[in-house]
Amino acid sequence: MEKDFVPTQNLVYPLEGTVGWKAPSNIALVKYWGKKPHQIPANPSISFTLDASATRTFLKFRRMDEAKEAFSFDFRFEGKAKDSFKPKIATFLGRIETYLPFLRHYHLEIESSNSFPHSSGIASSASGMAALALCLLELERLANPEMTLEDFKQKASFLARLGSGSACRSIGGSLIQWGSTPGLSGSSDLYGIPYPYEVHPNFNNFHDTILLVHKGQKTVSSSVGHGLMKGHPFADNRFQQAHENLKKLRPIFKEGDLESFIAIVESEALTLHAMMMTSQPYFILMLPNTLEIINRIWQFRKETGTAICFTLDAGANVHVLYPESEKTKCIQFIQNELVAYCENGHYICDRIGKGAQRISTSL
Repeated sequence: MEKDFVPTQNLVYPLEGTVGWKAPSNIALVKYWGKKPHQIPANPSISFTLDASATRTFLKFRRMDEAKEAFSFDFRFEGKAKDSFKPKIATFLGRIETYLPFLRHYHLEIESSNSFPHSSGIASSASGMAALALCLLELERLANPEMTLEDFKQKASFLARLGSGSACRSIGGSLIQWGSTPGLSGSSDLYGIPYPYEVHPNFNNFHDTILLVHKGQKTVSSSVGHGLMKGHPFADNRFQQAHENLKKLRPIFKEGDLESFIAIVESEALTLHAMMMTSQPYFILMLPNTLEIINRIWQFRKETGTAICFTLDAGANVHVLYPESEKTKCIQFIQNELVAYCENGHYICDRIGKGAQRISTSL
């Protein structure tokens, strides 16, 4: 419950210092789309944690003589002051203050950077909010070194969710489930958990090559898109479908059934965009090159029997998923046939990662 994350000890917090965390993005296999108040998901989801696509955040903190009415912080993104981000950060700090009650006592200098284009459908808010949540929670851990790593990660996931829902899936790795669902042990709407059941070696070291069809700002933000699920004519059926697909994935993961995995993952991607296209107002985030890539993946899979598939986030970019055993063949196909549909030929070679990592605090 939420109250479990409220500190009960009288802790002595440090006067000043710097901490740093690197948090990865993640790519959902069963999609989260639609939410209730307080960042509670309308349906459960599951994701691969990525590795190369990540946010690095440094937090320099200094205790002030007295607490301020407003949160005191500066924010720099990729070396430049970014005041346009500050309202979202202030909202996040307000949401988590109950759980980190020291926040108004500090001036915070936040320095953040991405290894991938911001706001282009690679879950930049997920990695960004996860990295910030980890840095802020690090202050509590400095005051309470007895906090276990498991408790630290769970609370970090809980806090990150309050900044961006999918951020709760960017703390751990490599397969993270979020959202309460019957029959899935330990599942919770409040934080992500490592997938608790057997996973076949077929899904170890899975690759994700991200084709950057469009690197600019999305025409419709994910926050707006989630809101349009309220009153959506197909919402209830969609939410039930997500529960059912999670249930179907359990034997698929156990048995290493790549064909059935592909069917669910691609269906989930197209369902996500179908919800966008049938919202009121409706919108389309896919571009012509998105569809061209999808059709070429289907053709290549049919002709070669290769276990390659696609998924999509809330954007035009295509995540091409394939197992380690198919790497050479898939990379060659991507370079020969798909890169031509990327903006300026840009793409990111990524793979499943192990979750967030603490990093050196030298700015």
